Amino acid sequence: MNINILFPVLNEHLRLEKGIERCVSFMRENVTIPYKLTIVDNGSDDDTPDIARKLEDKYDEVEYVRIEERGVGIAFKTGVERCTSDIVGYMDIDLSTDLKYLNDTIALFEKNRNLQYVNGSRFSKDSETHGRKWYRKITSAGLVFILKTVFGMKATDALCGFTFLRTDVAKKLVSQCSDDKGWFYTVELLLRAERQGIKIYDMPIEWVEDYDTTVNVPKTIKNYIVQMWKLKRLFAQEKRYGRLR
Repeated sequence: MNINILFPVLNEHLRLEKGIERCVSFMRENVTIPYKLTIVDNGSDDDTPDIARKLEDKYDEVEYVRIEERGVGIAFKTGVERCTSDIVGYMDIDLSTDLKYLNDTIALFEKNRNLQYVNGSRFSKDSETHGRKWYRKITSAGLVFILKTVFGMKATDALCGFTFLRTDVAKKLVSQCSDDKGWFYTVELLLRAERQGIKIYDMPIEWVEDYDTTVNVPKTIKNYIVQMWKLKRLFAQEKRYGRLR
């Protein structure tokens, strides 16, 4: 078994080098299976590309992929479509989720052949979060509540920034998802997986708030509302015409 870890980045010159070097160090010391770290740059206009190319030259296990469209969704989709590893997933470059959960994820996939999806959760009763700003707690918890109410979501979190799947399952889901390019793309991926009965492990994690986040919270919330409305209509159409995928 081998694994491909995707790092979607946009203007991350302050955190990219540190994040990749920490991950490389951890993987070399703790992971025994073959692995690849893919930096997926979705339209950076700072010196992120220069830093990424230097990291690619420095480390054999690091590759740099550039796309001109912005958005975590399009970055994740691109990474999945290019992936040739058995397991594929993504982490935020700030490494808010402790790297030790990579080992736990690999072990889960190795031990349970029926497991197809690992979904990191900040809101599981066994999770630990540190330094979370009160307003981001409210918005994140509110999103989970709405997703459970509107879509019947079973998972306890949808946007942890730590998601891994068997690659064949990921490619199938990606082929079915909408053309949203932002964060909501990963929410749709999870909801589609649940609707299809894919075996998902809701993984409790230890998560640390990054105070230098580049996420625009008001803009992101507005996009979520629009995309939830669109997805609800799409799911209804698929059910009506027998195209539940």
